[in-house]
Amino acid sequence: MMDTRERRILTVSELTQGIKELLETAFDEVWVQGEVSNVRRPPSGHLYFTLKDAESQIRGVVFKMQSRMLRFNLEDGQHVICWGRVGVYEKRGEYQIIVDYMEPRGIGSLQLAFEQLKQRLFEEGLFDEARKRPLPLVPGRIGIVTSPTGAVIRDMVRILRRRFENIEILLYPVKVQGEGAAVEIAQGIEYLGARGQVDVVIVGRGGGSLEDLWAFNEEVVARAIFNSPIPVVSAVGHETDFTIADFVADVRASTPSAAAEIVVQQKRDLIRVLDGLTARMARVMDQVLLGGRERVQGVQKRIRDPRRRIDELRLRLDEDWGRLAQAIMRTWRENRERQQRVSRLLVTQTPVNRIQSLRMVLDQARKGLDGGMVNLVAAKRGIWEKEVARLDAMSPLAILQRGYSITRRLPDGLILRDAAHAEINKEIAVRLSRGELVCRVEQKR
Repeated sequence: MMDTRERRILTVSELTQGIKELLETAFDEVWVQGEVSNVRRPPSGHLYFTLKDAESQIRGVVFKMQSRMLRFNLEDGQHVICWGRVGVYEKRGEYQIIVDYMEPRGIGSLQLAFEQLKQRLFEEGLFDEARKRPLPLVPGRIGIVTSPTGAVIRDMVRILRRRFENIEILLYPVKVQGEGAAVEIAQGIEYLGARGQVDVVIVGRGGGSLEDLWAFNEEVVARAIFNSPIPVVSAVGHETDFTIADFVADVRASTPSAAAEIVVQQKRDLIRVLDGLTARMARVMDQVLLGGRERVQGVQKRIRDPRRRIDELRLRLDEDWGRLAQAIMRTWRENRERQQRVSRLLVTQTPVNRIQSLRMVLDQARKGLDGGMVNLVAAKRGIWEKEVARLDAMSPLAILQRGYSITRRLPDGLILRDAAHAEINKEIAVRLSRGELVCRVEQKR
């Protein structure tokens, strides 16, 4: 039996609002972990996903401002720990967790971001060994991108001066950690490469934690190194520290001091090598000159006095000239005799008689051709006249001349063979041998 007590009936909006207040009050700050799935980032810039475990799932959202502070890319299948608050989306009556902070479970966000960027740049070919360039043997000027304060720049300058005292050094001062450090480092690399005033660039800093070295793991720095028109040496941290810059650079130095030693050789070592090369070149030149002198002497012994050779050539020229004159005279006589024989033959073989004979033959052929054409035309005319007579006999006009006519129904032109096909008071056309009559049908029989 229905309860007669007064009932309080809520609207859907009122019920949803009550649930919203209850949940958001009870779970205004919560830590939750789970597996990420259905990650999507619409044009608004917000990050939507589903957080689930073996039994349940809950929708999650990271708004655009907080998503920018994530150190790693959120992907399906990742296990994460989230900190935020529970909220209710009243329009659909759904609850979700609004995330303000997120980190990977089991691995730090910086380390995950490092591995993700490393893999992506590797697939793009930024780490390819084939594109890396050798360092110049003796750079005229060295560019350094690092902090202007601290022991790093002092140690590198000291080592460079000691190894090659008159080497030129150009420093581009930058921040090496903190907000904006990566952009400054990239700008320094681009500046030194674009101006073309240095032969090699050293970029680096001293040791530190992963957070301290993070500026050298930024994509902007990696692409600046990759696009540099001159070789780049990465010298970040200690020997065990590896950054993205190390993988992209043409040469990786274990420390900044090691970078200074790699870039510039000892001047006295170079001088010693040059002295050795100079002495070796002098010995080789002496051997070449001695061998050349011996070859010249041998050639001189084989070459005779050129005047004797000239005398021999003069005698041979006189003999050749005499033989040439005899050959010319003999050829002239032979041609003269041939001309005389041809002249005598032309006199006996005049073409006048031959022309008269051919003219008679031509006249006879012309007469025969004229007679044949007359006979042929007469024969063809007889055949033509017979065919014309046959056509006249078969022509329907000849039938009309004998008194017959052709009747057609108007306006469709149907030839009438039966009176039933004609209609009373309709026009017909009667074709006679000469002309045509248009008649109206008054009666059919």
